[in-house]
Amino acid sequence: MDTQRKKGVLEVCVLSVLKRGPSYGYQIIQDVSDCIEVTDSTMYPILRRLESGGYVTTYSMEHNGRTRKYFQITDTGVQKIQDFLDEWDEMKQIYAFVGKNFNSEGQDTER
Repeated sequence: MDTQRKKGVLEVCVLSVLKRGPSYGYQIIQDVSDCIEVTDSTMYPILRRLESGGYVTTYSMEHNGRTRKYFQITDTGVQKIQDFLDEWDEMKQIYAFVGKNFNSEGQDTER
């Protein structure tokens, strides 16, 4: 998967995790890693980008004597997930069309 597409997919994966409820960076990485490999150095810029874009908000909470930064999805973040799913429906049709044409028998590929 190319880098730009992966960034977009990772953003939506993060938002889908946060749709279940607020979470903190390390736990988000663990949850998203169930779907796609991600590192700290990739995740934290994505979280900052989602925050600056208004897709998530943050708050701090103490846990075992340490302060954790929690991320919570906004209505704009929920809409971004919906837009992704709508786009995915269109893309499935395009992939099916390309696959059907690619796999069709009897086509002369030499000209």
